[in-house]
Amino acid sequence: MAEPATDLTPLGDNAALLAAEEHEVQIVGRSPTYLAWRRLRRNYVALFSLGVFLLIVIACCLAPVYARHIAHTGPNTIHSSEQVRVSGKLRQVVGGGSYYDAKTNTFVVRAVSVLGPTWWHAHGRFVLGADSLGRDVAVRMLYGGLNSLKVGIGSAFICSFFAIVLALIAGYSRGWPDWIISRFFDLIWAFPVLLLAIAIGSALQVNGFHHFGINIEPGSIWIPLLVISYVLIPYIGRPLRGQILSLREKEFIEASVGQGASPLRIMFSDLLPNVASTALVFFTLIIASNILTEAGLSYLGAGVQPPEPSWGNLIADGQDHIRTAPWLAIIPGLAVVLTVLSMNIFGDGLRDALDPRAKVRVEH
Repeated sequence: MAEPATDLTPLGDNAALLAAEEHEVQIVGRSPTYLAWRRLRRNYVALFSLGVFLLIVIACCLAPVYARHIAHTGPNTIHSSEQVRVSGKLRQVVGGGSYYDAKTNTFVVRAVSVLGPTWWHAHGRFVLGADSLGRDVAVRMLYGGLNSLKVGIGSAFICSFFAIVLALIAGYSRGWPDWIISRFFDLIWAFPVLLLAIAIGSALQVNGFHHFGINIEPGSIWIPLLVISYVLIPYIGRPLRGQILSLREKEFIEASVGQGASPLRIMFSDLLPNVASTALVFFTLIIASNILTEAGLSYLGAGVQPPEPSWGNLIADGQDHIRTAPWLAIIPGLAVVLTVLSMNIFGDGLRDALDPRAKVRVEH
């Protein structure tokens, strides 16, 4: 009786042949970056939110183009005594004020009225109306958004950079460097963010900063940018430090130490790539938080200083006319809400794409 044929082909080859027979399908390995992108592109809400945020950024970056070629005015140009033709009629940009009544020999004070939105007329001028000084609200909205985005995104870069560096030093070195950096985090963490930012921002707006070869004059946009960067460092640094402390005990770090790798190489070549996804999510979320913080500081007078516009001080200027011209406060308020909401939604989607099990959020 003949013995059955024995298949001496290795198991791996059998698997490859079977895979080839299944419509020539090959098993392809995918990188974590590709898998994260595949999850993110299925999240249409997050991608739509990113698109909204990018549209806002592009519109604000085109503020000089709009001001020069469409509105034909600057953000601080006053038109209180001018007239604009709307629907074939000349209208005063700013009406009211005081006038002399010869009959009673007295000055009569009338309520100030401002030109309302004229987006369907006036050929691009005063599309969102004028403020109490006759300045174009649409132009100031775009320039104000540009300043708010500069502060929000710029402070997020600075804050994330220092938070990552401090977290790497504390988590890898441990010992006394970790103790000093942790106490620094605890010191800032002990104060409410907005109150601490108001205190530091108000002091710097009076005297500026002239130390260590750095000269920042009062009223500079660098003041709110650096203040917000400083007060939010522990909100990124503390979670990253905890994650790095956990990674410090892993075998691949011990192997790098055993091979004689320098601390800098271990921190930036081994540890940093393993926390990069968390840092990226924090960066997107902190942009929204910084824009909201800047709006609060500018509203309270400790952020971007007039006459330079920002969404925060535009809301503060518009609250005096909330009954007669509500759009002066509502429009910049809606811009803040839309920008912060879109970035928060995208940040949540990015977090789910990079690590569906993570629970990363910015709390303060």
